[in-house]
Amino acid sequence: MGNVFKGGDQRLDLSNSGTEVFVDVLTLAVSDLAEDPWDYRFAALLTLQNQSVMGRGAVGFDLEDIDWGATPHERARAKGFVLRVAARALSRRRWNELGYRPPHAEDSLRRFLAMVESFTPPARARPGGGFPGPDDAARASCVRHRVLTALPLWDGCLFCR
Repeated sequence: MGNVFKGGDQRLDLSNSGTEVFVDVLTLAVSDLAEDPWDYRFAALLTLQNQSVMGRGAVGFDLEDIDWGATPHERARAKGFVLRVAARALSRRRWNELGYRPPHAEDSLRRFLAMVESFTPPARARPGGGFPGPDDAARASCVRHRVLTALPLWDGCLFCR
């Protein structure tokens, strides 16, 4: 069973292990870059991709389901943030902290980056899309790993598993 990340007419199909690596490197990047409330909501969306909690083969998201913002400026800023997160992950920053070598992460990240680049955020997210609201933003941080987590909702961070 695999996991699907969608954007417009593009799909990124990943195996369970590929998803784990993809989420790990994006989590490192989003934790370095998050500053605004929307950024922490996107970080929370990434925490929801934790297969240890959500189940293997049961994660993924559609860019159409994300609340990108009410104004063109907000949508552009949010999309720019996701592009910066993907680019930061592609730069391999902090990959030495993973404890393993992610051989296929670059390909997945390039495909995700291309998907986001070509995606036009809608003025409204689809109802019930699962994008975390402001109260569900990932604001806690694992002190040991220096990454944003869904604490206190879940026990520990993605890397404490």
